[in-house]
Amino acid sequence: MPQAQTLDDIRVEFDAPDNVPKDRIVDLSFAMGTAPNDLADPYEPMGWLAGKDIPRLLFNPPSMHGLGAISGNRRGSWVVTHYEDIERVYSDNEHFSNAGTAEFQRLIGETFKSIPLAIDPPDHQKYRLYLMPYFSPARITRDLEPRIRRVVDEMIGAIEAKGEVDMAWDFARVYPVRIFMGLMGFPDEKFDQFLDWEWDILHSGSLDKMQAALRGVLDFLRAFIAEKERNPDEHLVSSIVHGKIEGRALTDDEKIGMVWFLWLGGLDTVAATIAQMFRRLALQPDLQKRLRDHPQLINSAVEEFLRTQPILSSSRTATKDFEWHGIEVKKGDSFSCLNPAGNFDPARFENPRTFDPERKANRHFTFVGGVHICLGAHLARRELRVLLEQWFERIAEFRVKPGADTTVFPGLLSIRNLPIVWDVK
Repeated sequence: MPQAQTLDDIRVEFDAPDNVPKDRIVDLSFAMGTAPNDLADPYEPMGWLAGKDIPRLLFNPPSMHGLGAISGNRRGSWVVTHYEDIERVYSDNEHFSNAGTAEFQRLIGETFKSIPLAIDPPDHQKYRLYLMPYFSPARITRDLEPRIRRVVDEMIGAIEAKGEVDMAWDFARVYPVRIFMGLMGFPDEKFDQFLDWEWDILHSGSLDKMQAALRGVLDFLRAFIAEKERNPDEHLVSSIVHGKIEGRALTDDEKIGMVWFLWLGGLDTVAATIAQMFRRLALQPDLQKRLRDHPQLINSAVEEFLRTQPILSSSRTATKDFEWHGIEVKKGDSFSCLNPAGNFDPARFENPRTFDPERKANRHFTFVGGVHICLGAHLARRELRVLLEQWFERIAEFRVKPGADTTVFPGLLSIRNLPIVWDVK
């Protein structure tokens, strides 16, 4: 689809519900991470959707492809694109529910919930408080950062004398998953199988592949949980299954719900972020040099990479009928928060399209917001910071390998391959 710049470019005909004005019906598939481009800033095509002349609620018809078709959703979704509206959807738990979000397990008839992602307040708090200590900054510094640094050191050591690496496939895809598997206590030999299952669930668009992968991973996770019940160890899965909530042991559904949610969230998002981060650095040598020369900027630069690379947009469901921006919202209406627009809203961010590694008060939505803010946000930040610190210390200025395809999907699909090269010292 050509890059759209006005609502007239993307308006479509659709037999929408009665509460949807015809002039709000637009095809926003180009902004959902499924339309590739080759821009240095791959999210540029959808930034205009946060403009002050854009209606505050748009309506996107259901996709006839991918999960929308597979799940049978034919209703469509409201889309919010402005920062303050996205903030409301994420934080207003009275009007918006997260129940059912990312519950792919329903495709094979499973009824357990993804915990804590798909749990609304007040129950959400008890599950989040149960898991949060394992992902706190202090715990990451004490227990995980030494492992993160060892893994980075080992992986860079394996390539620094070669002068090239496929940063997406051989590094970004591997590094965060090694950290995650060590945290959870999963066996190293499941590495490739995990990535195959994850790809089929999130990216294949094939119901048969999704169902087969879901059965495979859930069978494994249930067997792994049972093993840790018999033989406890020091890793997170064991800690989860032997812990207590409000003085009681966890139910079987709570155990698989937590372990499944962590498995699903631990494999893909950081990998996509790393690939896009290194793509931008390779395409913009001035930015690369600035961070090399001023390593004290790495922390704030990581935050800016996160803001300008919103991998996911999150959905909610209306809990009741109410009026918003002149629209009669109905209970059960779906809402999609378009983070690739909200993160570039000029009402919130000064010069939003400029990559500013010194940007202050960088409160973006890449980790979502409200009570459901990403549980692993601190871990992801630490993984990115340590990687950049050690990379710039040991690898010379790098560039995209001549002739390589730098096309990117601005979302979770991201970049499958990114060969980069550098001059070996």
